[in-house]
Amino acid sequence: MHARLLVLHVLVLTLLAVLAVRLYQVQVVRGQEFVTRAAETRTRTVMVPAVRGQILDAAGRPLVRNHTALVVSVDRIGLIRMPDGGLSVLKKLGAVLDKPVKLLQKRITPCGPGVGKPCWTGSPYQPIPIDDKVNTREALQILERQEEFPGITAEVHSVRQYPGGEAGAQMLGYLQPVTQAELEKREGLKAVFSGVDLVGRDGLEYVYDDVLRGKPGMRRVQVDRMGKALGVEQEVPPVSGDTLVTSIDSRVQAVVEEALQHAMKNAPKADGAAGVVLDPRTGRVIALASAPGYDPAVWAGGISASGYQRLLSDATGKPLVSRALNGQFAPGSTFKVSSVTAMLRAGYPLKGTYDCPGSFMVGDRPFNNFHGIGLGPMNLHTALVKSCDTIFYRSGYEQWLKDGGLHPSKPPKEVFANTARAFGFGKRTGIDLPGESSGRIPDRAWKKEMWTQTSGTACKRAKTGYPEVADKARADFLKRLANENCLEGFLLRAGDSANFSIGQGDVLVTPLQLARAYAALVSDGKLRSPRIGWATVRPDGKLVKRIPVPVVGKLPLSEKERLYIKDALSQVPSDGTAAGAFTGWPMDKIRIGGKTGTAEVWGKEDTSWFASFAPTQHPRFVVVVMVSQGGMGASTAAPAAREIYEGIFGIKRPPALPQGRTASALPRFAPDGTVEGE
Repeated sequence: MHARLLVLHVLVLTLLAVLAVRLYQVQVVRGQEFVTRAAETRTRTVMVPAVRGQILDAAGRPLVRNHTALVVSVDRIGLIRMPDGGLSVLKKLGAVLDKPVKLLQKRITPCGPGVGKPCWTGSPYQPIPIDDKVNTREALQILERQEEFPGITAEVHSVRQYPGGEAGAQMLGYLQPVTQAELEKREGLKAVFSGVDLVGRDGLEYVYDDVLRGKPGMRRVQVDRMGKALGVEQEVPPVSGDTLVTSIDSRVQAVVEEALQHAMKNAPKADGAAGVVLDPRTGRVIALASAPGYDPAVWAGGISASGYQRLLSDATGKPLVSRALNGQFAPGSTFKVSSVTAMLRAGYPLKGTYDCPGSFMVGDRPFNNFHGIGLGPMNLHTALVKSCDTIFYRSGYEQWLKDGGLHPSKPPKEVFANTARAFGFGKRTGIDLPGESSGRIPDRAWKKEMWTQTSGTACKRAKTGYPEVADKARADFLKRLANENCLEGFLLRAGDSANFSIGQGDVLVTPLQLARAYAALVSDGKLRSPRIGWATVRPDGKLVKRIPVPVVGKLPLSEKERLYIKDALSQVPSDGTAAGAFTGWPMDKIRIGGKTGTAEVWGKEDTSWFASFAPTQHPRFVVVVMVSQGGMGASTAAPAAREIYEGIFGIKRPPALPQGRTASALPRFAPDGTVEGE
């Protein structure tokens, strides 16, 4: 018994010694560490999202605004840590929201290889919004039984709203969650990102994201060991994003959208259209439209995989893509303003007389006028009004010969190509929108570059031919063409130069590029980089800054030459190729100038163009319309442009712009940030 008691005493003393050592470690050696940890476990930092700034038109009307909505979000990491991976919680949530559990699981699964939409594109460590159309009853079911919905929150957030529906969707852009990769890559983004905010992914939302997003607030909340809130320790309120005022006029935008829809309906094979309205005096964009369009509200709450594919599908016309600044098309005769300028730079007399035969031989191949009709001798003024092709074929061919033809002995001047570049073609305009296309100027350097990239395929086809083509004549033609491209595809041929002179062949422009060139031509000759953003305004109505329109070049024309071309274009809608489209227009009150364009596309209907300006004496508007597979410029694009002018000036309808004038001053803001008078 004595031995047992001794052992027991030793055991007790040993345990007390171990306990004392452990207490010393906890309280002395690592005391401060555990104090810090204990404090951390009692405090939670909650980021409070900022209200995103609005996007307004020039009169202060909202293009994009916010409305409050109850949003249900899921803490995915918290669910994963549950024994069943959060399945039971999602089942209860699905019952409340009337949504399948599989759909909820997809929405909170991070996107990646093999994981299609709907999935979560943002950081997996932030709350994942899964429904922004929750009613009060559904939200209360979650909030009042929080113990049954751990990791689920229902809070009021601001949600983007688009009053114009599809109008200007590609221009406005959309929002998506920030990704973890972006948080890690973009220095400082974590400090201004609340975890439930969205970032701009396209359009103005993307370009002006830093301005619109604002700065989130912070709330430090004391909680008990069960996570129940005990009180607010510290709170920093969020700062709302600035308002972006644009030069867009929403009423003109609606008119352009409607005109494009009518144009596509009237051209049965049309598969896309674009409309641009610029103020030539300032270079600001008044309207920018592309058809087909889509409703940007589809991004709210997440988009399905099938919905996303529809936005990029050829079958639906790729409505996510803006044809106004991304679409590249041969410009047809609208390009002749550049070609006339090139002729003047090459030494052709401004007031000379030029023969307009029905056909002109370029090498051993005839290049014909429209329907092969000869119009006899004329000056350059009439050549533009009547759109004589053969005058331009001749000058393009002559300059090709002057440069040395197929084998220049010295660096060629390439006056037609270089003049086109001076008009802003072949490079981006620099507009404040992402993803703009640069177009194409097919000079000798481009031909060599393309041959380097494609000669391998061309040489292979020269041997194998095109056995998959059922039409034997067509297959033989393609094989001969492949052989020609294999051997001499790097050469700029005479036919290439002739086609270039009338905006055909390999030359490509965007509707925005063409509108900018015409704006410079009919105003002061200065080439500007168009801007949609006009100014940013603080939430309290104070002006932050105006957004300038930079001048980036000057047309290679004297004022006399520029006015000569402008005067010729002023007769096209009354006496030239667009006269039919403008029959009955009150030219005595509002005179319109312009140029039609009909660009051939192999295997498709022609691309229809009309580039115009009004009033001709002191132009306030440049309107460019393009309809892909729309047929002749005079039959499709020109009537659409007329409809736009009718809407602007109020011909047979209320005017979109009273007295045909755009806003000259920014809208007035009240101290609470609202627009006065709205």
